Amino acid sequence: MLEDLSIQDFALIDSVTLDFFPGFTILSGETGAGKSILIGALTFLLGGKADLDSIRSGASEARVSGTLLIPETAQSARDWMAEHGITLENNRVLLRRMIRSTGKSAAWIQDTPVTRNELSELTSFVFDIHGQHAHQSLLRVDEHRRFLDAYAGIGDEVSSFSKIYAELAQKKRSLEEMSASDEQRIRKIEVLTFSVEEIQAAKLRVGEDAELEGEEQRLSQYEKLHALTETLSEFFHGPESVVGILKKSRSALASAAGIDSSLSALETRLDTTYYEVQDIADELASYTNALAYDPSRLEFIEERLSLIFKLKQKYGETIEHIQQYARDAELQLEQLRNWEINKGSLEAEIAELEKEAFRKGRIISAKRAEASERMQQSVEDILRQLGMPGTSFRVAISLKDGNDRIQTSGPYGFDTVEFMISPNPGEPLRPLARIASGGELSRVMLALKTVLADADETTTLIFDEIDTGIGGEVALAVGSHLHSLSQRKQILCITHLASIAVQADNHIKIEKRTDSGKTLTNAYPVAGRSRIEEVARMLAGDGFSNASVQHAEELLQRYATVE
Repeated sequence: MLEDLSIQDFALIDSVTLDFFPGFTILSGETGAGKSILIGALTFLLGGKADLDSIRSGASEARVSGTLLIPETAQSARDWMAEHGITLENNRVLLRRMIRSTGKSAAWIQDTPVTRNELSELTSFVFDIHGQHAHQSLLRVDEHRRFLDAYAGIGDEVSSFSKIYAELAQKKRSLEEMSASDEQRIRKIEVLTFSVEEIQAAKLRVGEDAELEGEEQRLSQYEKLHALTETLSEFFHGPESVVGILKKSRSALASAAGIDSSLSALETRLDTTYYEVQDIADELASYTNALAYDPSRLEFIEERLSLIFKLKQKYGETIEHIQQYARDAELQLEQLRNWEINKGSLEAEIAELEKEAFRKGRIISAKRAEASERMQQSVEDILRQLGMPGTSFRVAISLKDGNDRIQTSGPYGFDTVEFMISPNPGEPLRPLARIASGGELSRVMLALKTVLADADETTTLIFDEIDTGIGGEVALAVGSHLHSLSQRKQILCITHLASIAVQADNHIKIEKRTDSGKTLTNAYPVAGRSRIEEVARMLAGDGFSNASVQHAEELLQRYATVE
């Protein structure tokens, strides 16, 4: 549910901050006031496409933010956030989005930067916007199956089928690989056997390559290394060597410390230095004495490193990777050598899974068929009340190719589901996505959302063109349905019709004004007298009179919405 919305420098909006509440909220205003701009800003926040025209003239960037309440019933949204490491705070999440005049845009969920697609993924679980804007799930044919399954209450059964389908697909891929021709299998065994024997014969040891490279460097540069260590030894030994000088220094400093005790600390430090240097000299002498040039050892190391390099080129970048390759190859060899046994076992597993998938898929198809009859009738009944009396609504379910024993399937069962509609008697049924009228489409969605209210996780529905081409009793019926649906969903609706507006729980007015030569759009809640005047304006057609004010008061009293 949307709790608040803050808009800065978006289109004609300078700065608007609004609070939203549960129930039914109407957005109204004079023609051209900018009602769709407000919905456009919300669509932008929910992950809609952005363009530079969205930035208010004279501003460097447009910013929109909003707080969403994610109830426990919105499990898909909560699961998505958990998968992306985003934490709810008090069951709420803050969305932010901006676009700069440079073309750069950015979005955040809480404090986590996200892509536009990720923002859209999350918000699609809780929002549906109907009319001329995006988020029209009703137009996505792949969503029709989800609508029907939600209505039928078979979501868990379909999920169970999807798991079986995925496991079956994986096992069939394995069987195809195992069922390659004998010639291919024998060739594969030969290649894997050679690889395993080659790696095993090398008797590699982890870390061996680094050790050999170090030893190779010492042997290949033996003469230079020996000359350097001998030179160092000369520095450390003899009367004028480092050790000799330090020894004389110790004696002199000890005598001086006997005269002035404040030099004792320096004496201690010099002693430490002397012993450390003496130890270095001894170790360096031992190292120099131990140095030996062994051409046969150097030749062995170079051959060994060449072998390791060749194995790395063939089997992996490191010795660990080479050893893992050998282990994997041995496992494949075992499977290939026992392929008859493994193949039979896999075929048996596939057969059992196919039986289970066939059984579950048939049950799901039967439940879909039964639920489609009830859905069609319920939707048509509501559409008649919403001013579409001659409309025929059908849930077209087509079974994928198959027979009594084998059935072609997809991850969600054997069925292809698509909503079809004929808006007028005598017209053929057509795919719902081909309906031209936004008002018709919105009323179809309203009918569907009414029958799906208890099963659908969506928490907020936004209607932009629902009153197109209607009036009188139909408008009253539309308002009544919106109010009824708002008992279970948050409803936001742009309307020009007072007969719909008076049935809302909350009312927001959008108006255009001129400030210092600039045209700006503003939005604010209306209640009490200001709401009566706004309803009166709607009744009179962008103006109001005493008669329209009186009529507005009567309507608001009738629907008991005056605060």
